Amino acid sequence: MNTLLSIETRNNVLLTMAELLDQEREAIISINKKDLEAYKGEDISMFDRLKVNDFKVNEMIAAAKHLASQEDPVGVERFAFKHDNGMQVYNKTASFGTILIIYESRPDVTVEAAGIAFKSGNKILLKGGKESLKSNLKIVELWHQALEKHGAVSEWVTYLQFDRTETQTFLEKPTQKVDLIVPRGGERLIAFVKKHATCPVIISGRGNNFVYVHKEANIDIAIDIILNGKSKISACNAIDKVLIDTNLPNKTAFTNQLLSKLKELQIEVLGDPFFSKFDQVSEISSNDIWYEEFLDYKIVIGEINSTKNAIEMINKYSGGHSSAIITDNQAEAILFMENVDTAAVYHNASTRFTDGGQLGLGGELAISTDKLHQRGPIGLKHLVTNKWYVHGNGQIR
Repeated sequence: MNTLLSIETRNNVLLTMAELLDQEREAIISINKKDLEAYKGEDISMFDRLKVNDFKVNEMIAAAKHLASQEDPVGVERFAFKHDNGMQVYNKTASFGTILIIYESRPDVTVEAAGIAFKSGNKILLKGGKESLKSNLKIVELWHQALEKHGAVSEWVTYLQFDRTETQTFLEKPTQKVDLIVPRGGERLIAFVKKHATCPVIISGRGNNFVYVHKEANIDIAIDIILNGKSKISACNAIDKVLIDTNLPNKTAFTNQLLSKLKELQIEVLGDPFFSKFDQVSEISSNDIWYEEFLDYKIVIGEINSTKNAIEMINKYSGGHSSAIITDNQAEAILFMENVDTAAVYHNASTRFTDGGQLGLGGELAISTDKLHQRGPIGLKHLVTNKWYVHGNGQIR
């Protein structure tokens, strides 16, 4: 049994981790190059997530330092009650125990997500993809150095070198206690974990995010937000679908301007029957494409005739992640934001802000599209369960 580490020890381990990441920066980048060279897949978003450079190392260091500066999320009193019989009742936050993070490609998860789970008092099991094995093992080695320096056993962070069959067996019949599983990756990984897991799973769901350009939209803002939504195609907060109001003034001019900008970025544009009449727009072959998350240089544009219909379409097809309305009409914005069923809703701002760091959490373990127990970016404060503490002096019922 791993007794809960003191907050001082947890913070010191994180600060040492930040120092080690900086000291071993060149080694990490060099080892990561071997993973990049060995990657033979054709998934450009996977390759993008796999790469570690100076910027990524700086982000890892910043995440570790920021986590160390945050208050302890464990043992926070949420409710207090004095019973008629004199018992004192408290409800406090508590750690889950052991968290398994299964992820693809991203070596930064080995620091950031693991760091959040560690700070919130949990033992961490990491199962990364084979494409990032060398990078992950190097970072886990640093975790062990940091833990041992502060008198904590290395088992607080364990890397599972399992193939797919071994992972399935572990999910179905864990050889040690696992309290929560967090899959970080594409739809196939998430479906695999959901199918085989025997304990709770936080679903970090698909994106397939929509922007609705209302008839009272500021055209410049609309174009900036759509382009920003395709600025990182590997991100789950990227934009894949654009709905343009039938009654938008100068709709043709706006569309031509948008298409010109998308062409510069070499983004393939697909459209409904109205928009497929424009040059460089291919007509969609099936409405099923509205369900797809692309993670690619691809976008779909369609016509819609009201906010109500935009809401209905987004609620039918989107991944429940993020959606945005571009409008100068406050009432329409509120109607949209209150009725669209996504974890994050935006008015005149980019869906690319659906990120724990950007939304003030300092970092995130995952972005949940489930409604229990936390929706959207899951940060340090959310990665806790709770426990009832009842103090008495012999009371019986």
